[in-house]
This record gives sequence, structure tokens and C-alpha cells, in this order.
Amino acid sequence: MQAEDMEVPIINNLNDNGDRQRPKGKDMFKVQQEESESSMESPNLEFEYGDTDTLTAELSELYSYTEEPEFALNRDYFEEDFRSHARGRRWIELTLEEQRTYVMRLLDALEVTDRDKRLKVARAILYLAQGVFDECDTEVDVLHWSRHNVFLLYDMGIFTALLELLSMEIDNNQACSSAVRKPAISLADSTELRVLLTIMYLLVETIRVQTEDDRPEWRAEREAFKNELGSPLYNGEPFALLLFTMVTKFCSMNAPHFPMKKVLLLLWKTILFTLGGFEELQEMKVRGRERLNLPPLPEDSIKVVRAMRAASPPASAMELIEQQQQQKRGRRSRRPLVKQDSLDTYNERDPFKNDDARDEEEDPEDTDSGIEGEVDPLDRDVIIQPPPPPPPLRPPTERVNFPKGLPWAPKVREKDIEHFLETSRNKFIGFTLGNDTDTLVGLPRPIHESVKTLKQHKYVSIAEVQIKKEDDLQQCPMTLGEEVVEETPTEMLYLGMLPNLSQYVIALLKLLLAAAPTSKAKTDSINILADVLPEEMPITVLQSMKLGIDVNRHKEIIVKAISALLLLLLKHFKLNHIYQFEIVSQHLVFANCIPLILKFFNQNIMSYISAKNSIFVLDFPHCVVHEMPELTADSLEAGDSNQFCWRNLFSCINLLRILNKLTKWKHSRTMMLVVFKSAPILKRALKVKQAMMQLYVLKLLKIQTKYLGRQWRKSNMKTMSAIYQKVRHRLNDDWAYGNDIDARPWDFQAEECALRESIEKFNSRRYDKNKNGDFAPVDNCLQSVLGQRVELPEDFHYSYEMWLEREVFSQPIQWEGLLQNP
Repeated sequence: MQAEDMEVPIINNLNDNGDRQRPKGKDMFKVQQEESESSMESPNLEFEYGDTDTLTAELSELYSYTEEPEFALNRDYFEEDFRSHARGRRWIELTLEEQRTYVMRLLDALEVTDRDKRLKVARAILYLAQGVFDECDTEVDVLHWSRHNVFLLYDMGIFTALLELLSMEIDNNQACSSAVRKPAISLADSTELRVLLTIMYLLVETIRVQTEDDRPEWRAEREAFKNELGSPLYNGEPFALLLFTMVTKFCSMNAPHFPMKKVLLLLWKTILFTLGGFEELQEMKVRGRERLNLPPLPEDSIKVVRAMRAASPPASAMELIEQQQQQKRGRRSRRPLVKQDSLDTYNERDPFKNDDARDEEEDPEDTDSGIEGEVDPLDRDVIIQPPPPPPPLRPPTERVNFPKGLPWAPKVREKDIEHFLETSRNKFIGFTLGNDTDTLVGLPRPIHESVKTLKQHKYVSIAEVQIKKEDDLQQCPMTLGEEVVEETPTEMLYLGMLPNLSQYVIALLKLLLAAAPTSKAKTDSINILADVLPEEMPITVLQSMKLGIDVNRHKEIIVKAISALLLLLLKHFKLNHIYQFEIVSQHLVFANCIPLILKFFNQNIMSYISAKNSIFVLDFPHCVVHEMPELTADSLEAGDSNQFCWRNLFSCINLLRILNKLTKWKHSRTMMLVVFKSAPILKRALKVKQAMMQLYVLKLLKIQTKYLGRQWRKSNMKTMSAIYQKVRHRLNDDWAYGNDIDARPWDFQAEECALRESIEKFNSRRYDKNKNGDFAPVDNCLQSVLGQRVELPEDFHYSYEMWLEREVFSQPIQWEGLLQNP
């Protein structure tokens, strides 16, 4: 499978000239009115980013609404078997020993050869893991008994038994071949797999989440389970590798019945549990810097981002009136972008500021232009109105709140100091001293002060130390000897993924493309709806509405799982070793991940974030505790009362963070953002008033600002101001001007080839079994050579005599040839 398989069209609605096809006449006016109204009315979103949503939300997203009848099925199979054992008593009335005895009985029954009986037992175990909901009165009770039963099931060894059954189902060629031949695949084709994966997900997710009232033995079991999942105990590889194999098998069309949503959710939670979430990553980073004797981090990035406030407060009444008047005149709304920060507010009120500067700063931000004055396709054929008169000064009672300081401490790389000194020495002395950053002889006093300031903010990353160490190991393999590699869960996962890494990455991106809301259905695309479509298609309007919501929700959950999974892998590999991160990044870039993410954001992002593709009364555990009300079209359309969809906002932030990780310090990839005209797409995402999402959008705009031309910067001064206030400053980085030395012709192939060469050297040195073959000592002793154990295939002893006859006795040996010189 090649990276070319993942070709992604960037813009769906471009004409032959590359211009966006705008609606004409009244339609155009309606679109503009809807866009302006949605942007004016978008509220500040009270969203807290984290590893996952609440436990209840994460459990409910495991089930499709089509699977709802199966809750009763699980209960019936459990009660049918339990009634003969308990004789009138309920599960919650049994003692712990009696519960353990019954679970042991279920474990024995799992080993029967009859497939149908085995499925019934698995459903009974699933009912226990779901919290014996028929014996509970509230959702809290369901979660309590689910937690109790999950730890009991794990303690009795249920996970190992499930793993064997899962391996059997994956290798079930009969099921695979029948699914391939079927014209339409439904829930019924994946029943056994769905039951097994659901139990495993409940085990992983419930044990992963810590609570204050956890018993000491539960804490010990959590650590044991975490180590078990991260260790190569399952056929010599971690459990996550089995799930990755399922993903690639599904994407290669060899097993179209696999329930991909459940596989991806389980894979994400397994990686999250074994490697750790974002807070654990921060702690590991702090410990890693201490181990390398590097200075501590200037701030905790998680806390800084949480403390940020979103930019763009609602527009003033005057601006709303002005906008309405312009809409009545049938012109394009010239809404000045609402104040992004208090610095802008101060600038607009400054009575000493001249009118020219004021007009320059208040140019409409929505008139994006491409490189050096090229008008954005969105705004072609539109007459840009002259700017309105400046707003009158507000009453003196309203005070301006200045920012107390920038949120991030500025950073400087060693490379930046070297470049600064090289330029200064060439200017004042006429020659350079290479990488010497200490000798300042002959330089004027201001340069001394500048170097002192730069060194105060110098930041050495763990990645720079790792690259330096790798260069030393490559140059002096004999002197430095063998590198001691710590067997961390991340290291073991990378080792397992390495042989098929490109396949895993391409498979995940194919699924992301199929689930993206901007993707159009194609005949050759992957069918990701195998575990959501019922056997009988809906016949009423109500059933169709319910299935439509279920399908959209299903796609959103897949996007959420893949975006979180990719981000976790990138962050953990980067911390473990920079070249592990670089190889995953390069596979993502070669598989067109950058245009895919831009394609994802080329939609009405406010509509995506506020989408209400959920039916609260059908969510688990609500649906198994309360009486089911009669569903109507109105109740389906109502959705929940939240102002945003947590999973969609979470997915958007994750995708922006992935895009940042792929392009940071990579000139050729930054130029890809410019070539794909990402600036207007990213700027539309700024309408979402959530600080963390805005931060990562602004970061992506900052790295390409110098290549967008003066006209773009002039027209987007408020965006520039927001970048200045919210994004970390790199001293010496003239991101706001176009005179950087990096503004050179870009050679994508040369940069990526140089990086690939470094990655291959690293992998060869660290993981190649035949490494250092040229430097290995030669054994000249006949006895020790003959005494070495040689690995032979299992069936060798059966054909040993034939081998002797063919290879030894029937071959004439020319003893004289040994005496002759070669």
C-alpha cells in the first residue's frame, strides 16, 4: 500500500481556475447574512480540554443507538443462567465469594466449542460489566456496580480468556469471506466481535479511571493491568498491536465486517492507559529534563492554556446597527472584526494616534488575500466598501484593562544565538568564529547586551539533546559503546509498530477521511457504517431521522478517537526519542495528512462544533434505568441543551495540534500550508470562541505570516495583534515581516530526504539485529564455532537424513581447492 492511495482533494467547490464558486444574487446575500449572523452570535464556550470526556459520556459513545435492543438481550441471557444458580436471589445480594464462584462458572462455560452457547455466556458477562442495570434504580447505582463487577471480572482472569476468543474471531476466515461477498453489511455480521470488544472496552476504560474511593486492591490491580497491556505478553507484542492489525485488515477490505468504531475506541483508550495522558506527559517531560540536567520548564503549558480567555468579545450595538444597514443596501457586510484583545481596544481609543494608522488597522479582516495582494477566492467579484468613520470615544467611566503580561516566557534556540552573532561579526569585524557564542571581542556594547538577553531566554529541548547524542553515537560507535535503551511501554510499542508503521498510518488516515463531514461518498471508499446499520433499513420518517443522527454521531466518534490517538502517539514518541516522532510525522505527511486536516476545516466549523447528533434518552446508562418515552420528530431534533458538542470541539483541537506538530520548524511543510491556501480556512476557525482552539489556529497562522505578503498582513492587523498576545515569542523571529532568510525557494524533497536518512540511520543503529556487523570480532576457534547453537526450523529433524544425502554425501568435495590461494 503506497502513500499515493491517500490522495485527498483540498477544496470541493473550486472551478477550473481554482476560484471558489460563489452563489449568485439572492443566494449569495443569504450566505453572507448567515455567515455574519453566525459569527456575531457565537458565544464564549465554557469548554475544558482533557484526555477524555466524562466517564458517562465515554461509555455512552461506545454503543450505537441501533444496538439498543441488545441491552435487554444481555439481561435475558444472564438471568436465564443466573436463575438456576442463585435460586431467587439477586446479584447485588450475593456475597463476594458467591459472586466469584459464579464468574468462575461463566469462565468455564466460555470454553465450550458451540459458538452460540459461547455467545450467550459472553452476553451474560457483558451484562455484569454493564452494571446489572435491571437491579439498579439510578444511573449512579449502575456505574457503581459496573465498577465493582469490572474489577471482579479482571481479578478472575476474564481479559485473557476474552483475548483468546478475540484472536479466534479475527482469524475466522469463514466470517471474513462471507462478509466480503455480501452486498450490504449490517450489525448482525459483527455480533461476536462487538460483544467481545465491548467487554474489553468496559474493562480498560473503567479500570483506567481513578476515583477517590478506590480500594487499595483496586489500585494494585490497575497498575498490574496497565503493565500487562503495555508489555509484549500477547504473542510477543503489546495488545495495541493486535488492534492495529484489525484496523489494517479492515482497510485492506479483507474484513469489512469489523466494528471499526469499537476497535478505534478500544485502541485509543489502551494507548491512553498504557502510555499516559497529557498530564502524565507533562510530568514525564519534567523528569526527562531533570535526568538530562536541563533547566526546568519556564511554565506549565497545561495551566497556561487553561487560564487563557477567548478572543473576540461580542460586537457592540453600533456595529450591529451598521451591519444591518449594509445588509439592507444589499452589499457585503463589512463588519469590522470585534476587538481581539485589550491592546486593540487601546489602539482604537488612542486620541494621539493619527487617522492613517487608524484606517490601516481597521481594514476589514475578512478580506483575506493570498501572497502579495492576491485576493482571497471567497471575496472575488465583491466590491470592498470604504471603511466607516472611526467609532466615537466611549465614556470615560469604562476603563481599559491592559494585559498584565504575556502568557508565555519567550524562548531562544542555540541556533538563533549563533545566527545573531554570525551576522553581527560579519557586520562589525568582517569574519566569523563558527559556533562560538562566548567570544564577544570587537563587538559593540549593545551587541553584548543583546547576547546576554538572548542567553537568559535560551531554551534547550530534550529533542536537541537526543539529536546531539545520536550524532555522537553514529560518529563514534566503538568509543561510546552500546546505548542502553530503557524498555518503556512507548519503546515497546514503537518496536512492535515499526515493521508496518506506514500501513497503520495510512489505514488511520483512510478512516479519518471516510468519517470527515466534508467527504463525499464514493463507490470505492471504505464502509465505516458496518456496526451502525440495522439488518432491516428504516421504513418510517422517524426511523430514518434516528438512523441519520446515529450515522452522524458514529462518524463524529470515529474522528474523535483517531485524532486523539494520533496526537497521543506523536507526543509520546517525541518524548521517547525525536526520531521516533519524525518517522511517524513523515508517514503522516507523505499520506497527505496536511491537506486532509485542511479539508476537514473547510466547512462551517461553528455548525460542526454546535452539532446536536445525540438523543439523550437513548444514551447509556440513561436508557437502561429510565422508562423509554415515545420518540417524536421534535424530541429527536431537540438534541441536548449544551451550546457545543464536546467531542467535536475536542476533535478540532486535536487535529489543529497534530497540524502544528507536523509543521513546526519544518520550512517545506509550512510552505505546504501556504500553497494549499490554508490562511482563509484557518481564519474562519477563529470564529469559535474557545481559547485553546484559537491558540493553535494562531500558531499555524504565525508560522506562515511572513510568506503571505504585505497586503495580507495589512488587512489582518487584528489577527496579527492576537498572535502577538497569545502565541509564544521567539526572540529574533521576525514572523511579522517578510525579510527572514528562510523566505527562500523551498525544496520539499531535499529536506524530507535528509530527514529520512537520519531516521533510517537511527533505526538501523538501534533496532537492526545485524547492527555493527563490520565491527563484530571474528571467532577463529574451530571448537567454539562448531559449538554454537544454530536456530533450525521445527521440521528440520524430519528431513535431516535427506538433507545430509543431498547437501553432503552427493556433493564431491575438492580437498585440493582448500590448499590453493583464493
